[in-house]
Amino acid sequence: METTRQNKIGRLIQKELGNIFLEMTRNEQRGSLISVSVVRVSPDLSVAKAYLSVFPSEKRDEIMAYIETKKWEIRHTLATIVRHQLRIIPELEFFPDDSLDYLENIDKLLKK
Repeated sequence: METTRQNKIGRLIQKELGNIFLEMTRNEQRGSLISVSVVRVSPDLSVAKAYLSVFPSEKRDEIMAYIETKKWEIRHTLATIVRHQLRIIPELEFFPDDSLDYLENIDKLLKK
């Protein structure tokens, strides 16, 4: 069970990461869409796990690898944005959110 503080920080990081990824797709990853589904923050606020939805899903592995290489830069950009709201900027961990693929699979099964 997450505390209110964890939820607030998670929502803040989710919003700002969404803006960062929007700029990234405009400049570097044209033709892709990266959205932040949810951010879970550890109880000590030192680690934030961000679940990302990538469209088109065929590019998921490529984009996730690209994000891993840019992890430090993304964290630095996030830190400059939220520096007045958070004392410690959590380490970022990125995971693919496959819930849309799961729903699509269920939809296909139900149509059969």
